[in-house]
Amino acid sequence: MKAYKYLLLLAVTSFLLLCYYIYRVGNAPTYGEPDLVNQAFGAANKLVAQRKPSEDVLPNGTEIAVVVVACNERHNEALNMIKSAIMFNRNRAPLRFVIIAEEKLKINFMEKLNDWQELTERIFTYEIHSLTFPRANQYEWRKLFKPCAAQRLFLPSLLTHHDAVLYVDSDTVFLSPVQEIWTLLQNFNASQFAGMAPEHEDKNAGWYNRFARHPYYGELGVNSGVMLMNLTRMREFRWEEHILPIFREYRLQLVWGDQDILNVLFHYHPDRLFVFPCEWNYRADHCMYMSVCEAPDGVKIIHGNRGYFHSRAQPIFNLIYTTIEEYTFRSDVYGNFIRTIEESLVLPSNSNCDKLLDKFLQDPRKYFKENQYDDMAQQ
Repeated sequence: MKAYKYLLLLAVTSFLLLCYYIYRVGNAPTYGEPDLVNQAFGAANKLVAQRKPSEDVLPNGTEIAVVVVACNERHNEALNMIKSAIMFNRNRAPLRFVIIAEEKLKINFMEKLNDWQELTERIFTYEIHSLTFPRANQYEWRKLFKPCAAQRLFLPSLLTHHDAVLYVDSDTVFLSPVQEIWTLLQNFNASQFAGMAPEHEDKNAGWYNRFARHPYYGELGVNSGVMLMNLTRMREFRWEEHILPIFREYRLQLVWGDQDILNVLFHYHPDRLFVFPCEWNYRADHCMYMSVCEAPDGVKIIHGNRGYFHSRAQPIFNLIYTTIEEYTFRSDVYGNFIRTIEESLVLPSNSNCDKLLDKFLQDPRKYFKENQYDDMAQQ
């Protein structure tokens, strides 16, 4: 009888210690304790920073995980993407930013995001990981297409503690609440584990249907700049066991790198892909010659690929990017974003994209009204 009581006491004590350890790992302020987090998630993840917000400021609901990869000059773009997601998170949905970055960039991300947490009442969390590629052909994977872009192919094995994520290229900005695209995960059928937008809307301008030397999805291919990923299903599919053979077979035909690999995979497994509309991955290709993306509810996510955020070739792309970059948290979104763009864009313009100003501002105008910030401040 005494032995039974001793074993029962030992079991209860062990259980309480385990609960305490889980609680400490999940809630520790790891800005100063990165080693504790590394132990919790495993050395392979190399998680170097994780901050928890005040729980009472977050609404109930599943945390939305937004993943971005940053190397070299992409650091500032990635921060601007994060800033836009926070700006337009109108109903304060719980956001978690998952950053995968070069070692030299980590401290910069941590410092900026810690400052933003203070300015935004800790309405988001974040975690930072090291770049992780397969040992075989590691250098080739890192340099495939743009630096580090291929990292998205290995998210299922890197982010084993996440069930689903929204991956976005660093050269994207949100014009709508992140939860709007996150809800599209609910539209996946039982076999689908990824969501992407078409590469083109017009066959006459399509790249894949005219130039690709490898299989691709559907008639026009898909673009990988914005990608919903059910990581649990991808792991069950043994994702990397499909990706690696495609790389070996088509490595000499991959003009667009990891995006081409995704197109090959979904060519052979079309039932695994959910295709969402172009407004969730809106590019200059959709408007520079003629408007080919209907976007009835407005442009949701802008993808400034091929450097359009940093040139004047399509002024509205550059203007939206720089206006977000110059925005200060706690200031009026209507006055310092919407009105700034309305007053700064010179119309009429030679750019067809500029003529779609109302499409770009449709969502921001819906969520932010003139003097709204002042009204909220007085409450």
